[in-house]
Amino acid sequence: MNKKLKIFSILTTIGMIIVLLQGALVTKTDSGQGCGDSWPLCHGQVIPESISTAETIIEYSHRFVSGILGLMVIILAIWMWRKFSHIRETKFLSIIAILFIVFQGLLGAAAVMWGQSSAVLALHFGFSLISFASVLLLTILVFEEDKGPKIRTPRMKKGLRGFIYFIFTYLYIVVYTGALVRHTGSSLACAGWPLCNGQVIPQLQSSIAVQFGHRVAAGLMFLIILALAIYVYNYYKEESAFRYTTFISLFLVTAQVLSGAYVVFTAMSLFSAMLHAFLITCLFGAISYLVMLATRSKQ
Repeated sequence: MNKKLKIFSILTTIGMIIVLLQGALVTKTDSGQGCGDSWPLCHGQVIPESISTAETIIEYSHRFVSGILGLMVIILAIWMWRKFSHIRETKFLSIIAILFIVFQGLLGAAAVMWGQSSAVLALHFGFSLISFASVLLLTILVFEEDKGPKIRTPRMKKGLRGFIYFIFTYLYIVVYTGALVRHTGSSLACAGWPLCNGQVIPQLQSSIAVQFGHRVAAGLMFLIILALAIYVYNYYKEESAFRYTTFISLFLVTAQVLSGAYVVFTAMSLFSAMLHAFLITCLFGAISYLVMLATRSKQ
């Protein structure tokens, strides 16, 4: 059932991951001005006559793929609205997917034409993650239709639902601090790992404070998800979707912490930076699904 919609939703989800990684590549290589200060044109042209620098290639390809994915997200949202409007989350997720992909596009355009502070630029990745998560959840809805109603109504205590909402909010804050690290050029402000410049608590000045703050926030994120996984393992063995997603989240947050160390040990190599961005994208998607399960749950 819904074979074409399944394929299209999967392609859109994968495409959103590619866009997120391209955005991280733009930041890592300082290619934000690769097309000059014109937008949506590149050096004032639809297709620039001369693509002579790596920065131009990276920025132009990011704009091109983002444009295609923007159209795909709109098509997916309309398709889902027409096909699965009877599902509670469909309309909300469709609206969020479109709104935030527009927001991220406008924020990117503003950064190119007028420039933005590091604090504002850090929001760009966060908006992209929300749009990705919306597309991912829409894709999950398509596949859930073949599973019946059981998976859509897990049993969950009220306090646990609140804890999951807290995890989602806190994770978004951690993501923002990570984006701020990249946009302020603070990725290597702390030499060594897990110590920062050989100290448990370094002098919190400028870029060191940004980097160290992100490390602390990420470490707490790991502990919070570990606590959730232990609790779910002990008390929710019958809720398969809930348990598996929680354990996947624990695996991803562990890999994310280790990839952060890898970034430091490799002096922020291109592969380590892209891996770090990919893992946080996957983790955000997994936690978003936990939130959707929590909103459906019954006492």
